[in-house]
Amino acid sequence: MSALPPPPKDPEIVTFGCRLNTYESEVMRGHARNAGLENVVIVNTCAVTSEAERQARQTIRKLRRENPDARIVVTGCAAQIDPAKYAAMPEVDQVLGNQEKLQPESWGLAPAEKVLVNDIMSVKETAGHLIGGFEDRARAFVQVQQGCDHRCTFCIIPYGRGPSRSVPIGAVVEQVRALVAAGYTEVVLSGVDITSYGPDLPGTPTLGQMVRRLLALVPELPRLRLSSLDCIEIDDDLWRLIAEEPRLMPHLHLSLQAGDDLILKRMKRRHSRADAVAFCERVRSVRPDMVFGADLIAGFPTEDEAMFENTRRLVEDCGLTWLHVFPYSPRPGTPAARMPQDNAPFRKERAARLRAAGEAAVARHLAAQVGRTATVLVEKDDLGRTEHFAEVRLGQSFAPGTLVRAAITAVDGAQLRATPLTHSETP
Repeated sequence: MSALPPPPKDPEIVTFGCRLNTYESEVMRGHARNAGLENVVIVNTCAVTSEAERQARQTIRKLRRENPDARIVVTGCAAQIDPAKYAAMPEVDQVLGNQEKLQPESWGLAPAEKVLVNDIMSVKETAGHLIGGFEDRARAFVQVQQGCDHRCTFCIIPYGRGPSRSVPIGAVVEQVRALVAAGYTEVVLSGVDITSYGPDLPGTPTLGQMVRRLLALVPELPRLRLSSLDCIEIDDDLWRLIAEEPRLMPHLHLSLQAGDDLILKRMKRRHSRADAVAFCERVRSVRPDMVFGADLIAGFPTEDEAMFENTRRLVEDCGLTWLHVFPYSPRPGTPAARMPQDNAPFRKERAARLRAAGEAAVARHLAAQVGRTATVLVEKDDLGRTEHFAEVRLGQSFAPGTLVRAAITAVDGAQLRATPLTHSETP
């Protein structure tokens, strides 16, 4: 009896950037698998900084050396914004735009054209792409919104993602329900600007209304997180959920960028420093255990030492813990790139000082957890994360996606140590 042929090998996907890219990589994995593609490597790029693009190009060259016979497809925001740059790389076989990469017909056995990149500003709809799961079994990301209508002066992403558009609530519910049925115990709602959710949909639902309906219609979902929020755009329903819904995790990540009013104005942000501080105070008044993360940019054009200090002090004034710090990176075509620029070492030095403030905040948070209990979502072996997104070592292994009630016993560097208390909840 002859042996069955081995199943086709899944495409190799290298993902840079945001959680939305992570989600879209899984959509592409499914399309490439359904098209029967073998020996294909997909690079899903990011354009948020020049360093992200440099890393992508370096990775493409390395992948070609390691996979001389593979078909290399480059997509994502960097490819959308400047497809010619990537098409000119001898290592690249095809360039797909951010719309095309999500269309099944783009993943034929042979590329009809080397460059398939549409005008992203012409795209009006966001499909609710259903995926069965992720390589990482711990948590699942669900796209609820795409694109951005704002024009922050430092940001090139709207030109890679197009206008803001929302996934209908029914499609979000269907996706989350399927993921929970597949064993996922935590879902992260993601998008480019998720607080702008809804105006393009019938009835103009808000983000809070969508989340409220999702939790009501999928009561079996244990844990829900939200990706980066704009603190000035929180609707009444979302405020109520923050205060009253235990399945919404006590960890919010904020798109703050700076803590000085003049810099915020020059960035064309929609909030002030006082708005950010007031938001965090209000959240903690209704959810005292809330932990905040934040995106912060160091060395924005015209930022002097006093302006930088206002941003550094925002870590204490808002009680921020998990920081994503970026040295300002001029993006060609953005207004900020035409402003007077500080030199790169100066930006990196300020970024290092912001990161040090963040590390001190993390140390304070972790120290405060010792002696408490937490429900840990296992990511791999004995490593997981608490409701507040702190890393924990449990001392014994569990299946990814398992929820384990544990007592926090110690701090070990940037991680917590814990002892499992009760029988685990396996997905």
